[in-house]
Amino acid sequence: MFQDACGHVCVVCTSASGCPVSGTATVWRSLSPFWGEEYTVHLPLDFHHLAFYVLDEDTVGHDDVIGKISLSKEAIMADPRGIDSWINLSRVNPDAEVQGEVRLAVRLLQDVHGRCLRCHLLQARDLAPRDMSGTSDPFARIFWGSQSLESSIIKKTRFPHWDEVLELREVPGSPTPLRVELWDWDMVGKNDFLGMVEFPAQILQHKPPDGWFRLQPFPSAEEDCGGSLGALRLKVRLAEDRVLPSQYYRPLMALLLESVRGSPEEDTASPLAVLEELTSGDCRQDLATKLVKLFLGQGLAGPFLDYLTRREVARTTDPNTLFRSNSLASKAVEQFMKLVGMRYLHEVLKPVLNRVFEEKKYMELDPGKMDLGRARRISFKGMPSEEQVRETSLGLLTGYLGLIVDAVVSSAGRCPPTMRLAFRRLRQCVEEHFPATEHEDVKYLAVSGFLFLRFFAPAILTPKLFDLRDQHADPQTSRSLLLLAKAVQSIGNLGQQLGQGKELWMAPLHPFLLQSVARVRDFLDQLVDVQEDEEAGGPARALVPPSVTVREGFLLKRKEESGGLAARFAFKKRYFRLSGETLSYAKGPEGQVPTSIPVSHICAVERVDEGAFQLPHVMQVVTQDSAGMLHTTYLQCKNVNDLNQWLSALRKASAPNQDKLAACHPGAFRGGRWTCCLQAERSAAGCSRTHAAVTLGDWSDPLDPDAEAQMVYRQLLLGRDQLRLTVLEEPNPDAASEADTGQGPCSEALARQRAAAAHLLEVLEDLDHAHEKFQWQGQGKVALGCRGP
Repeated sequence: MFQDACGHVCVVCTSASGCPVSGTATVWRSLSPFWGEEYTVHLPLDFHHLAFYVLDEDTVGHDDVIGKISLSKEAIMADPRGIDSWINLSRVNPDAEVQGEVRLAVRLLQDVHGRCLRCHLLQARDLAPRDMSGTSDPFARIFWGSQSLESSIIKKTRFPHWDEVLELREVPGSPTPLRVELWDWDMVGKNDFLGMVEFPAQILQHKPPDGWFRLQPFPSAEEDCGGSLGALRLKVRLAEDRVLPSQYYRPLMALLLESVRGSPEEDTASPLAVLEELTSGDCRQDLATKLVKLFLGQGLAGPFLDYLTRREVARTTDPNTLFRSNSLASKAVEQFMKLVGMRYLHEVLKPVLNRVFEEKKYMELDPGKMDLGRARRISFKGMPSEEQVRETSLGLLTGYLGLIVDAVVSSAGRCPPTMRLAFRRLRQCVEEHFPATEHEDVKYLAVSGFLFLRFFAPAILTPKLFDLRDQHADPQTSRSLLLLAKAVQSIGNLGQQLGQGKELWMAPLHPFLLQSVARVRDFLDQLVDVQEDEEAGGPARALVPPSVTVREGFLLKRKEESGGLAARFAFKKRYFRLSGETLSYAKGPEGQVPTSIPVSHICAVERVDEGAFQLPHVMQVVTQDSAGMLHTTYLQCKNVNDLNQWLSALRKASAPNQDKLAACHPGAFRGGRWTCCLQAERSAAGCSRTHAAVTLGDWSDPLDPDAEAQMVYRQLLLGRDQLRLTVLEEPNPDAASEADTGQGPCSEALARQRAAAAHLLEVLEDLDHAHEKFQWQGQGKVALGCRGP
């Protein structure tokens, strides 16, 4: 790496066709960073390559690009095991980074004057935005030998339609290639490069280009620098999975939902019991996330968590080890908190963390890490002593900790009801299993172990990962956050481990921590003081109260029937308000009688392709009237963040609706046909599967029941043979004989287990046949990695 590459070094995975960033891995001040982290990137079906960018993250200003690696889809798929090797970084010219495709039809004609090349420039799509408006003003230049021509300029679009024919005469000499370049026209300054395609003379002669072609950068932009920029070791594997239509997963969904209604301690053959036995550390977190989303979407997150925690508590004999491992129950509760509690976390911690970042105070209690030179500014009498630094640091730490503890213990009423009820059930379960007086603290530790050790403390340690800060902390602030996180962990442990570890230098903080424990106990009592009926039956009612306005603001609305108006002029500015009951709009926020759309009529909320109206950030709200007719309202948001937030809010509000559409059109019906699939009937069935569930929190985390059920199905397949052996083919002859004769104390339970296992195996067999059918027909949807909204 560069010798001046200090700060964070990030790896960003993205695709050429614009799929969102999956994640970043960071290493501090390292010229030879080691990440060892794994990310799953959702890819569109037609992706062409992945680009891995290595960045030097700057806490002030923009990150500096060190280099990149581009891998084509063909290169990744060449070996079933994927790619696992060192690859040299290439230079990156941000102005030459391109995306999108161009559609051409080229012909070579012969007449009395010689040969003529006719290039029919039709259109382009998904071009890079080069202007402040988020669009471009694209035009094309074609080069053939020494001849060149330019097309007209199409203003303010990333999806230009030219439909122009450009003709060039051949000049004497050897055959020459055809090069088509796309540029963004600028009135002031130089034009910006958008991409190019080039065709050798042999291709022009024998197989003239006709179709869509991926734009490429100039060759110099991708040159291998021979290792002068460093190299990146990658292990990349492309995994494909087929997500079936919703109806095929309903039997499996029914079994999953039925699992949480039985006795968790006796369950051995339900899908949840099988999954718990199967999952290892590698996939447990992903599976826990999928299961939490699946049950949350059905309004059964509480019973699901109760099922898992009861199973783990029943198997625990030592209360000191309760929920300390990364079991499926622990991971599920952890993911549940992140899904439903992010806004609560921000309300509690963000003000204090912002203050820590802004004040940048030096704090250190460990003599081995104390830097007296860095701490000089805290003393006006020369170099401070260790004791002075320790006293000053102690005062600063207790000040920040006091703010954190005050914010936490006063937040019980702001904690989401679903979280409070889950903790109430958890505490009841622990009290029932450990009723002895000497285990009085266990009921508190069970809740604080999740809330403090797995939620508050990690967020304090790495606030960027919880969206509390835009940038990672500098080394000094990072150390302060580590000290605060350690202290919060000690409070979450109710002070039981104080003085028992190797970090005896934390002893000056112990009196403050012990004083805080009593306040935390009172807070935990308040937190679980919630009634069962406070959790609503469905996710939307729990997250979007009917009478409360959850989102409002100006949007551009297009009439469903826009007459002869051009697409962009059919959009009118309106002020929208969304509650759990209605989506209403008027010309302004005050004074007008609004038009209302009942939320209960909404059957789909989806993004719209930018090419539909030549406009970005458009979504559609599909409703169904009492006569069964579908109506579509197109709304344009001001930016991508606004779009994601409106999608999230609308999907939350309409989550309980039963008559959701399985598919819809991501385009618009214009010019007598759908722009997405070119079908000529307005009533034609949708060509793209909808995302019928909701999004949660500020992260806009999608709930997709079909994709979640598909992952559960794949995991269950791994344990199918084990299920047959352990339940259906009982190895104990005596037990089998008792079950067959209906005698013995375990005969009824064994019979129920066998029936449940047989039912589960039938459901898996049906899904097997469905996958074979869709694979044979070449239909269905394919998901690469994780599906997105």
